[in-house]
Amino acid sequence: MEETDRKIVEQLAADGRMSYTDLGKALGMSTSAVHQRVRRLEERGVVKGYAARIDHAQMGLPLTAFISITPLDPAAPDDIPDHLREISEIEACHSVAGDENYILKVRVATPGDLEELIARVRGAANVATRTTVVLSTPWE
Repeated sequence: MEETDRKIVEQLAADGRMSYTDLGKALGMSTSAVHQRVRRLEERGVVKGYAARIDHAQMGLPLTAFISITPLDPAAPDDIPDHLREISEIEACHSVAGDENYILKVRVATPGDLEELIARVRGAANVATRTTVVLSTPWE
């Protein structure tokens, strides 16, 4: 990746709402040149989208946890993500190396909701789970 494109991506990662004009000023480029480069980065899939950073506690989801999962039947097809895709409390699903196959990042309102979610994950994907509750997030 060209250094200019890398700088554009770094700027957008820090502030996805930055205008093309401000981005151009920060990088010493014209607005139209920045616009063309950003469009190409989007088309290539380098920039996959733009999102707001949310205060989940204010949205009623103060409890964050990581659920590590392992299939009960190691010979079963590896289609666990497909079984879990529609569960809205799951924010991310990561395939990992180690004792578990996947780690899920989840957000819920209460410990009871987490317990219910774990039961749904186990039932939907036929997996064993190990859960870690987040106490605080100094940075993300």
